[in-house]
Amino acid sequence: MNSKVKLLLAFMLLVSVVVINAGLASAQSNVITVVHELGTAKVVKNPKTVLVFDFATLDTLDNMGVEITGLPKSNIPGYLSKYNDKKYVDVGTLFEPNFEKVYELRPDVIFISGRTAEQYDELSRIAPTVYLAIDQTDYLGSFQKNLEILGQIFGKEDYVAQQLSEIKQGFNDVREKVIASGKNALILMANDGSLSAYGPGSRFGVVHKEFGFPAADANIQVVNHGQNVSFEYIAKVNPDYLLVIDRAATVGGSVSAEQTLNNDLVKMTDAYKNNNIIYLTSQVWYVASGGLTGTKIMIEDIAKAFR
Repeated sequence: MNSKVKLLLAFMLLVSVVVINAGLASAQSNVITVVHELGTAKVVKNPKTVLVFDFATLDTLDNMGVEITGLPKSNIPGYLSKYNDKKYVDVGTLFEPNFEKVYELRPDVIFISGRTAEQYDELSRIAPTVYLAIDQTDYLGSFQKNLEILGQIFGKEDYVAQQLSEIKQGFNDVREKVIASGKNALILMANDGSLSAYGPGSRFGVVHKEFGFPAADANIQVVNHGQNVSFEYIAKVNPDYLLVIDRAATVGGSVSAEQTLNNDLVKMTDAYKNNNIIYLTSQVWYVASGGLTGTKIMIEDIAKAFR
């Protein structure tokens, strides 16, 4: 083999190595590594086949203009009703995915939150699975983190930054009014005639931490389904504001929150006397808090208290 041929072969080998390395670098730069509470997911940027087992994430992706392939279709919040369309595949429920359907769709990414957490291991065997839950002890911090992850995956970083700025301003505006009022609040969930109370550190702790309402009762037990309470309890605590979530309006029931609270003991409270019983948007607060539209609705719900 003469020297010219050797030189040519060496040059071709060098070019091949450069091309391969460039290809690897390009492929690596197109993959987003997401470290979350349940593990690590390597997600291709701008994934095409997207499954969502979380209405908050669905809400944010809808705002971003990201098209999804499938979701659980039971109890979809009204402001996301377009996803009832048959073009979106029903992939089970928030608690029980239809694994056969999920596998058939060959998703590029799956998004889940708390209600689907127990299915994480099995879902992550099918496709990269990203757990995006809201930390109720730090609503705004975890909300921001989740939005930034989605912005990075779908190339919407500028949009996320602009939306976060608006959301934070909304929280600040309402918080200033809450603090200036000097009023406290009691959070109640009505569930087809029964009542439970929530306080600081609970799933609705955003009322106290981010919005700034002092708790009417600082000793409420922090449990997922709230502390069972009576009408006598409400009268004794005598809150300035009653913030009410109607679970039955979301999952079904025969007795509304308004019917439940139409009670003589409730009518003795300052909240009732001053027309300060605020019925929150239950579909958001109960099943879809943490999304862009949902969070704006939450801000608007609390702002109602000062109009």
